[in-house]
Amino acid sequence: MPADSRRSVLFVGVNYSPEPTGIGPYTTGMATGLAAHGWDVSAVTGHPHYPWWRIPTEHRGLPRRATVDGVRLRRVHHFVPRKHNAITRALHEVTFGLRAAFTRWGDPDAVVVVSPALLASRIVATRARLRRVPVITWVQDIYTLGVKETGGGLGSGLIARLERDLGNASHRVVVIHDRFRRMFADDLAVTSPIDVVRNWSHVPDLHDRRDGDVRRRYGWSDDDVVVLHAGAMGAKQGLESVVHASQEAARRGSAVRFVLLGDGNQRSALEALGPNPRLQFIDPLGDDDFYAVLGSADALLVNERPGLTEMSVPSKMTTYFATGLPVIAAVDVSSTTFDEMQAAGAGPCVPPADPVALVDAAEQLGADATKAAEYGRNGQSYRQRVLTEAAAISRFAEVLDGVAVRR
Repeated sequence: MPADSRRSVLFVGVNYSPEPTGIGPYTTGMATGLAAHGWDVSAVTGHPHYPWWRIPTEHRGLPRRATVDGVRLRRVHHFVPRKHNAITRALHEVTFGLRAAFTRWGDPDAVVVVSPALLASRIVATRARLRRVPVITWVQDIYTLGVKETGGGLGSGLIARLERDLGNASHRVVVIHDRFRRMFADDLAVTSPIDVVRNWSHVPDLHDRRDGDVRRRYGWSDDDVVVLHAGAMGAKQGLESVVHASQEAARRGSAVRFVLLGDGNQRSALEALGPNPRLQFIDPLGDDDFYAVLGSADALLVNERPGLTEMSVPSKMTTYFATGLPVIAAVDVSSTTFDEMQAAGAGPCVPPADPVALVDAAEQLGADATKAAEYGRNGQSYRQRVLTEAAAISRFAEVLDGVAVRR
């Protein structure tokens, strides 16, 4: 495609590479994928802060402007809260949104705002509309449900109005699951066209990556049934129940060992619940070490606090399905995550905040290697059929083509 005829798109989202988990890998993957397919792509983003909720020392020297994998990046400074409540989260989003709105954009054919962050996306969408640039809102999590399901009901009405307003101010809305589309259309009354583009597995095939040296390095014996949770340790993960499950495993003298890999604003509180021989914390790892540790576990865990039914599809599931390992999901039966697990057939589901049921499920997997292997194959098959990066980029490009009219 000749350079002067390329369509141009600007992504605006607070999360981007080198953030290892959450939304960042998807914004990065979509931006670089479109660039590789001939789009002229730029992005305004923040400094790496998730899941640590601080800017790690090794990332503080990143340049404010750079071209990485064909994408022109501009990083803006914004407030990063250490304590999390409605006010600090709003400051986090608003400071990023204002900085992003008042930086130079060039002349894009379309602007993609990534929500979260909702408040920042609304600010940026306002500027885009004033400049008559088409806006696509890419929804990774639904704020309205998040506020309700995490106990912030008093602000849910305002958040719903903001989310509906952002959707209706957009030329199109892109969501990551069919249940999200129904929520936006039926519950939030968003009238803009809504498209579904699934998130994808952005890691290599990790099948048969079990490494005895890795297991020994972390103190895992051959008899241990290692159940590993990877990613953010925040409020919606409800990992207190996993700590309680480890205590139950210790009480039983069980072979099950629970491993929490990552960081987040709840990690210190989880550690304060007390150590025991069936619980282990591992700091965030670089890609190679992360893949080695992930592939050397016996089962992988997605855990949600009770009441989370529609809020999000955990990004870790696309990674988990790449491993060929069984997945245990401690989630509500009415949740999007439960539906995803049932569709994939990737492992057992148990009620959230039920430590006994969680230990029972892990012990049953440890005792039935044939069933565990079947679950792992099912997850990989689902990933290959539904969660490919190529399909997501192709579908997103179709949406962009529909709105990116040369001006």
